[in-house]
Order: sequence, then structure tokens, then C-alpha cells
Amino acid sequence: MALGKKLSPLFFGLVLLVGLLAFLNWPQEQSGQTIATKLTPVKVYEVSKKLFPVTIEALGTATANESVTLTAQVADTVSRVLFDDGDKVEAGQLLVQLNSKEEVARVAQLQVSLEEARRQLSRIKNLAKTSAASEQLLDEQQALVKSLEAQIAVANAQLDDLQIKAPFNGRLGIRRVSVGSLVRPADEITTLDDISVIKVDFNVAENHLASMALGQKVTAKSVAYPGREFSGEITAIDSRIDPVTRSILSRAVINNPEAELRPGMLMQVTIEKQVLDTLVIPEEALVPNADKQFVYVVAENNLVSEREVIVGERRPGWVQIVEGLNAGEQIIVEGTLRVRDGSEVRVLNRDTLES
Repeated sequence: MALGKKLSPLFFGLVLLVGLLAFLNWPQEQSGQTIATKLTPVKVYEVSKKLFPVTIEALGTATANESVTLTAQVADTVSRVLFDDGDKVEAGQLLVQLNSKEEVARVAQLQVSLEEARRQLSRIKNLAKTSAASEQLLDEQQALVKSLEAQIAVANAQLDDLQIKAPFNGRLGIRRVSVGSLVRPADEITTLDDISVIKVDFNVAENHLASMALGQKVTAKSVAYPGREFSGEITAIDSRIDPVTRSILSRAVINNPEAELRPGMLMQVTIEKQVLDTLVIPEEALVPNADKQFVYVVAENNLVSEREVIVGERRPGWVQIVEGLNAGEQIIVEGTLRVRDGSEVRVLNRDTLES
């Protein structure tokens, strides 16, 4: 009770006066630093015009320029195999010889008969000049010669069926037969692919049809060659759109002189629609709200203003701004979740901006 009497209102007034004087005389520099440290730190990006390629992405399958599975035309045994797995061959090169002894003998027999028939025809023609031989006999002999010639042509064709040749230049696959094997029609002997040029078939959505054209440049990537791009061009666009997928089949051709690409590869195809000279910003600067997009613009006095923007084309990490920003303005790209319209911020990278 005695202590309460000692603490008079005059004492309390003296304490308040001392506190007020201490606050008024606090060093200004230290106070400024305290305020600065309370400002939200952000990083900004300076809006500028850039060349912005608009592309179409698609997945495609690589196929050979020409491809065939070599089979026999007739059933017979293999007498010679003239290739190894993976050989490069030229058009017309003999790869497999089937047993042809009977056919060779047949051709030889017909050839002898033809030579004899021609000699008889020559003799009859001479006799016919002196009327020693009738016209009917001459006609019969000429028919016999033509018949033998036709039989020889058939026998030679049968002989050709016993030879398996390369129909075009290319690279062979795995050999499926050996000497002595019995092969029948449709039995696979090997495969032959011309991979000097690779075709890539891919589908694009129908809304891109107006941007597709023959001769349009494309680039393709494969997981087999990380970081590599293979250039080509569109050579065909299908005449119909798939009514189920609403996409159109297209084909691009890529030169493959080193045989790096192989049929069956999955290719990531990029088609360049057009190149825009437009305002571009990092995608991370966008703040979605319902069906609209906003960005935070930082003025020279470090005050933030929220602004709605209209977004155009997109690429991974970047977007085109159609409306809402001007070149040279600075927008927040890091720290957007910590600011509001009217906030004051501390820009961390203003001196090192890379537009």
C-alpha cells in the first residue's frame, strides 16, 4: 500500500516523456534499414519484344524409305546363301540360290530342240523357194520354233524364281535360312530396308491443318540421341482427317546418310508454324484467377500494381502477351505469392536484369 502511494502520476508522466524523447532521437539510418528489411524481396523481369517461334509438337514413328521382307516364290531347298547379317547390298544382287538343277536341264533341253527346229526351218524355207516344200509345212515349222522359244522363256522365268535378289539398294536384316533349308512361299528369308532416307509418320490436331504445307521444315528428336536434332521437311499430308481422333496424318522425310535412325524409332517431331516478333514473358510470372491471367508490375518507386493480361501462344516456360503490358515494364517473376496490389517491395535483381 505504501509502494502504491510512492508511484504517483508524476512518476508515470516522467517515464512516458523519457520514452518519447528516446524514440524521436533514434538514429534515422538504423530506422531506414529496419523498414527496408521488412519489405517483400522479389525478382523482376523486364518485358521486351523477342522472336517467338510458334511450333507444333507431335509424336511420330520412323519407317524406312523402302522396306521389304524377302521370301521365296516356290518351294525348294537352299543351295547357296550369298550374304551375311546386316550386309549392304545393291539392286539386283543375288542373295540366295535355290536348287535349280532340274530347271537348268530343262532350259538346256529346250535350247537344243530350238536349235534343231531353226535348222529345219532354214532348210524348209530354201525348199519352199523352189516349191519343193509346201507352205503348210513351212508354217508348221515356224510355229514349232515360236513354241520352243516361248517354252524357253517360261523355263527361264522359272529359273529366275529360284534366285532371290535384292530389289533395291539397302541394308539386310537377320538371315533366317541356311544351306539345305527347305523354303516355301511366304517363308521369311531376311528383310531389306533402304534407310538412306527415313520417313516419319505423325498425327497433328485438325486445328493446325491451315498451318501445314508441303515442304515445311521440321526437326525430330530421339531418345537414342539425347540433345541431337535431325532436320527434314513435310512431303505428304493425308487427304482425310480421322473422324475419331480429329487428327490428320502427315509424313516428313529426313536424310539419314550415317544410318543413325532406324525404322520403328519413336520420334518427337517439332513443326515451326510461324515466327512472331512479340512481347514475351516467363510463364512463372502469370497469376491465374478464375479464367483470367494477371501479372504484378513493379513501378520505379517499388510499388506493385496488379494488371490483367491477355495471353497468346505458349512455349515451354514462355508465353506471348497480346495485351496488357508494354515493353520496358518490370514484372515480378519470383515472390508473386507474397505480394498484393499496392504492396511495396524490395527488388533484388534490378541492377542485373536480363530481358
